[in-house]
Amino acid sequence: MTGQIAMRVQLSLAGALGGALIWAAIKAAERDWIGQYASLVLFGLLATLFGAILGMAGPLGLARALPRAAGLALSVAALLALTALRYGDPEDFFAGPIPALAAFTVATMPVPFLIAAEKSGWRAYPSLFLEAWSVVLRFAAAGAFTGLVWLVIYLSDEVLRIVGIDVIRQLVGRDLVVLVLSGAVMGLGMAVIHDLTELLSPYVVLRLFRLFLPVVLAVMAVFLIALPFRGLDGLAGGLSPALLLLTMVAGGIALVSIAVDQTDAEATQSPLLRRCAQGMALVLPLVAGLALWAIWLRVADNGWSPDRVFVMVVAVVGIAYGLIYAAAVLRGGAWMERIRQGNILMSLAVVVLAALWLTPLLNAERISAESQLARFEAGKTPVADLDILALQSWGKPGAAAMAALEALAREPGQEALAARLTGGLPAAGVDRAALAARLAQVMPVQPATATGTREMLLTAAEDYMLDDWQRVCEGDVGSGRAGCLMVVADLLPALPGEEAMLFLRRGVDYVEISGLYLGVDGRIVMRSAARADGGFVGGPEALALMRQYQDTPPPLTAANLNQLGTGEQGLFILP
Repeated sequence: MTGQIAMRVQLSLAGALGGALIWAAIKAAERDWIGQYASLVLFGLLATLFGAILGMAGPLGLARALPRAAGLALSVAALLALTALRYGDPEDFFAGPIPALAAFTVATMPVPFLIAAEKSGWRAYPSLFLEAWSVVLRFAAAGAFTGLVWLVIYLSDEVLRIVGIDVIRQLVGRDLVVLVLSGAVMGLGMAVIHDLTELLSPYVVLRLFRLFLPVVLAVMAVFLIALPFRGLDGLAGGLSPALLLLTMVAGGIALVSIAVDQTDAEATQSPLLRRCAQGMALVLPLVAGLALWAIWLRVADNGWSPDRVFVMVVAVVGIAYGLIYAAAVLRGGAWMERIRQGNILMSLAVVVLAALWLTPLLNAERISAESQLARFEAGKTPVADLDILALQSWGKPGAAAMAALEALAREPGQEALAARLTGGLPAAGVDRAALAARLAQVMPVQPATATGTREMLLTAAEDYMLDDWQRVCEGDVGSGRAGCLMVVADLLPALPGEEAMLFLRRGVDYVEISGLYLGVDGRIVMRSAARADGGFVGGPEALALMRQYQDTPPPLTAANLNQLGTGEQGLFILP
């Protein structure tokens, strides 16, 4: 057996063994042979172990890859075990994507360092650069190969079923067969792709990626130039502006790294692309700084949440990258080599931060729960604004905050808090009609004479709707006008009375539009709104409509729609 064939057999067996062990871990958890959290730790151990083996066995060989993969897997398992200090069960761990993303980062980013350490040293940037992109390419190609194999299996099963043979269906209907076969095919694909390194080099893809550099730089430049004229209000809209900016920063970091490549000889030789790389390095700290400022505004207004802690950490990482890149360019000389060394430093920093996220040292749930509790106790968060569902999803820190709120709710004068904790129903003695009346005072209506329909709909609304709408109506969006508007008209002729369109300005550039009417049971019914052509009403368009309707009530016109048949049994084409 040649070395090439032996490697393919070894990786196929390794992948099959990994699939079998993962199946065994799943079954053990289902049958309560091991605890739920222990099963999460075991799954992380096995997935990291066999994933790292498949990633490193090609360049290092199976014998040298195994101990390194085992060390990495044990580290990931230990970090996952530490998360039990904040989460009661695995469902809390997966309540959001960030903990899993942190574990994935710790499990994957050290792999190129482990390969390079065995070859030419863990700080050898050419080896790190090549191995990092090669591992990504091998997994992507092997994953595509595995998908194709399953497509062939599916088509083969369909063909055989025509003649009454369903043996394939019976085999692939077993979880064990699926996992073992997928692992074996994945291992075989990794071995074959590594053998074809010269044909499937990542350099082809990286050369194509370089062409995006001028485009992304142009977008960032236009954004920064237009920002003083447009104003900074858009940055205060929540997580989305910060995430968009950080996504652009991440793209810029990747494109600069691709442009400088592993050595000066391999770097782009195009004067245009080199200048674009330098320009990108200079604007990165500005864009990352704006993202940091945007998320800080959100934290100042609403306190911490795990998502905001995560975005803040990412923003700090983006600024660090940007400052390193900008300093490298401004110092001149060997600026590309300084960027490469900065990439090594920041890659290790990202791994450390991801590991800290899984430890008590950077407990986002604890930070968030303590922040929200402190804001409520200080009077910064009204009772109606307490996000009970969020606190309940923040594991043990959230449970501790809920316990503190429940203890506070038992004190005299905290009837509103007690009602909020028990489902948001009005407290005893509170006039529910007064809630709707207060909202009617701050919710403008068009036409101005349609106050009767407004009061009717508000009276039928649920309590949480009234609370939500009042917050939006009284919210400060910088326009000096109410953040809501109700437009009344006979929008559904088949129903008695009038209906309404409710405009809620939930952000600087985001307006939610909903249709409201009374159901046959007298309760309010809420439906989404769309344009006559069936299209979605975007943020800027919805905001423009709201401003227009605040000044002048819109005309009521018939829709351009006919149907076949009569009444509710008719048929029509959705636009």
